[in-house]
Amino acid sequence: MKKTALIALICFFLGIFLASFVFVYLPEKNAPESFLEETPSPSPSFLHASPSLQIKPDLDFVSIADKIGPAVVRVAAEKVEKRRAPSFREDWPEDFWDRFFGIPRERESEFRSEARGTGFFISPDGYIVTNNHMVENAEKVTVTTFNEKEYKAKIVGTDPNTDLALLKVDDKNFPFAELGDSEKLRVGEWVLAIGNPWGFEHTVTAGIVSSKGRQLGIPGVPYQDYIQTDAAINRGNSGGPLVNMKGEVVGITSNIISPSGGNIGIGFAIPSSLARKIVKQLKEKGSVVRGYLGVRSGPVTEDDREAFKLKTRKGAIIGEVERGTPAAKAGLKKYDVIIEINGTPVKDHRDLMFKIAEIEPGTKIEIKVIREGKEEIITATLGERTSGEEQEAPAASGKDLGFSITTLTPSLARRLGFQTEEGVLITDVRRPSEASRKELRAGDIILEANREKVKTDRELRNILKKLDSGDTLILLIRRERDGEPVEFISTLRIPE
Repeated sequence: MKKTALIALICFFLGIFLASFVFVYLPEKNAPESFLEETPSPSPSFLHASPSLQIKPDLDFVSIADKIGPAVVRVAAEKVEKRRAPSFREDWPEDFWDRFFGIPRERESEFRSEARGTGFFISPDGYIVTNNHMVENAEKVTVTTFNEKEYKAKIVGTDPNTDLALLKVDDKNFPFAELGDSEKLRVGEWVLAIGNPWGFEHTVTAGIVSSKGRQLGIPGVPYQDYIQTDAAINRGNSGGPLVNMKGEVVGITSNIISPSGGNIGIGFAIPSSLARKIVKQLKEKGSVVRGYLGVRSGPVTEDDREAFKLKTRKGAIIGEVERGTPAAKAGLKKYDVIIEINGTPVKDHRDLMFKIAEIEPGTKIEIKVIREGKEEIITATLGERTSGEEQEAPAASGKDLGFSITTLTPSLARRLGFQTEEGVLITDVRRPSEASRKELRAGDIILEANREKVKTDRELRNILKKLDSGDTLILLIRRERDGEPVEFISTLRIPE
């Protein structure tokens, strides 16, 4: 009986407790209706992204592969290359056969080869984009479509300066891909690469945009503005599309960095925004016409900014104005810093190169420069770029001069094969040092120091004596590059 009473007592108090709990947490009858609605549980603040960062629903990988895959083709280019090969045994003296039999040790022979890569249709009437290095000097180009139909392709035009080529096959109603706007591409976005790596047709790989605006220093390809991606790209992917999550082609795969020859997650693609302009000209003219100014420029380093008393590091410093060019006729001078073209800011020397190239030859342009600390507007009429490119000066920075010099005499200049007989010759560059970090090298000729001509090492040393620790030294350098003299500006800081 006592046990029953105890259990009843416990239940009584437990009931009172639960009733009070419900009473406290239930809303009143007259509470606002919104209060009666279920309140969502709070989420961490980092989940609430700003509207501009909200992820929009896009196509999935499968849908993109289904959409773009049929537009991708396999490209095979037959080439004939001339190479020098040994005529006889290589262990004989170098001039043996030539001296006694009149037969050179090496002779030129023809070698046939086939390059295999990728391309893709950009219109239903058979126009195909691929890389120039795929079809350059090709005698015959064959493309194989997604449904295994084979066509002989005509090379409409090539542009070695950007490594792009346009092909055409005679048929219609081809599935095609659209060139999107690579300017809107953001680092971190998902992209797919579609191509034929190592002969494995229509391979799809995924990755992200690792970086934009990459420069690779590839000889003969001056216009470099690559998209970097970790999507797997291998030999055979060249010329294939790099596609964003909207199913738009944002790049044309072109190069890889690979010590082993295979993918290590560092691949590069030509931006579609650049490709669209090139393809348009190739289709209309068969070649690309570019504007030409005639200056060799370099970037603005931090030392340059201080030495030239510039507010920012934006712009391009002129190191040389080529004779008889539009730049020379307009009155541009070395040491001018170009900061605007037709009212549009110039970011750096490469931006200047692209801006000039995109303007039609014969066009009159306004160039804003900083000269002797003051802004000036100079008007120039562009010529047409036929070969080569606006050259750049090397960029670097450091804290230690570290180079040896001697006067360049006429006899020394002739012995070294230089085209000039005046200046101060750099005979040695020590590492690490300010000079080595500025990419100066033995064989460079110093023509001016802090805008004063120097003909002897004594004159240069006298200028250096006037400088204190932390001061800057502006050098005008002449360098023989593949037999062609190039002048550029290098700014060094006197060590502490």
